[in-house]
Amino acid sequence: MEYVRKLLDEIGLDGRRVQMVNMSSAMGAHFAMAATEMTEQVRELGPNPLKTK
Repeated sequence: MEYVRKLLDEIGLDGRRVQMVNMSSAMGAHFAMAATEMTEQVRELGPNPLKTK
């Protein structure tokens, strides 16, 4: 995971845009919380800096 984050940092995408979370199928509430937190983090980072208009 650190390798991928480093690559994203190097190309200007910010490595904080990728995460890996391990959980079982019985952890529905935990999944929902993790997805919400990740969504909030990406929104704070803003739009894709590599995307051209």
